[in-house]
Amino acid sequence: MKNVMGVINLVNELESLEELTYGRCAASVPFGGRYRLIDFVMSSMVNSGIGNVAVFTHTKYRSLMDHLGSGKDWDLDRKRSGLFLLPPAVDELQEMLKGDLYHFYRHRDYFHRSKEEFVVISRSHMVCNIDLRPVVRSHIERNADITVVYKGGSGQSHAKTRKLGVREDGRIEAMQDHGGKLESGNVSMEMFVLRKELLLDLVTTTLAEGYDHFVRNAIMQNTDRLAIFGYEHQGYLGVVNTIASYYEHSMNLLNPDVWSELFFKPGLIYTKIKDEPPTKYLKHAQVGNSLIANGCVIDGKVENSILFRGVKVHKGATLKNCIVMQNGEIHAGTSIVSAILDKEVVVEKGRELRGDLSAPFIAAKRKVI
Repeated sequence: MKNVMGVINLVNELESLEELTYGRCAASVPFGGRYRLIDFVMSSMVNSGIGNVAVFTHTKYRSLMDHLGSGKDWDLDRKRSGLFLLPPAVDELQEMLKGDLYHFYRHRDYFHRSKEEFVVISRSHMVCNIDLRPVVRSHIERNADITVVYKGGSGQSHAKTRKLGVREDGRIEAMQDHGGKLESGNVSMEMFVLRKELLLDLVTTTLAEGYDHFVRNAIMQNTDRLAIFGYEHQGYLGVVNTIASYYEHSMNLLNPDVWSELFFKPGLIYTKIKDEPPTKYLKHAQVGNSLIANGCVIDGKVENSILFRGVKVHKGATLKNCIVMQNGEIHAGTSIVSAILDKEVVVEKGRELRGDLSAPFIAAKRKVI
């Protein structure tokens, strides 16, 4: 799709991931043993033939820039087009609180210099694997002003979602903001297709009216004036913007059907490559129904858990229903149930940590317990 550009919009992105976003934006939150949340939408764009992708960063984006780098791992390190990281134009607090349309306007030169006719705008917290080519085709065939990708009957009960009212002909007749009371099972995936010319027009006219939010002001206030259609995604979707939804969709990866669908269909999910040795299982290791990344050393019991790279589980330690991120260390005699441990967390000998499937225990990055 040489005529389509991608925009990953992190400005004012809704996040309620508590300790996981103390030092990073939601887009760079680790997920699935070796990935970051942004990898899914980034890979979907690349697999769909989009070679011009801009990431509009907002706050706490240092780790995101480190992760994305030049875009090499997504084949976006190109002489022409490729990956663009566009931070806020200013650092003043008053300016940072403004909506995404303001930041689009400040970087309008990027849009003017890009030759593509269509724009796909997406958030980063949608865990899915989607081919965007049929979405763009549907947009053109219907002569739509805006096409919204949504998931029908998704059951995202633990996440904060935007619900849609969709008519039989596919026209969007109602769109609520987060926390609304619309009776609908259709959940917006926060992915929008529109012509670049229309986007720039919405940016200038909406800002001139004193509003600065793309969805809330430019789209929701124009549902009667614009031809807004929906496109239903048939694959897996995880809306990850709360701790409960992060834990739920992480644990869903232990289902082989979910894993294979999410990471291999319709294309592969790419991430930053880090070479690690294979995981070493020592004499007392007991592992069942778990996702173990490279570089781990296991001499304890691990059940229904996800371990990222370089995790050490000592003899006599027990993990059940846990997520342990990179370089975590669990010492002997420790029992941990239903917990999320961020990077480089150390749990000392004999500790007992217990959360619940609906409210897991959380430890912030580099915490020693």
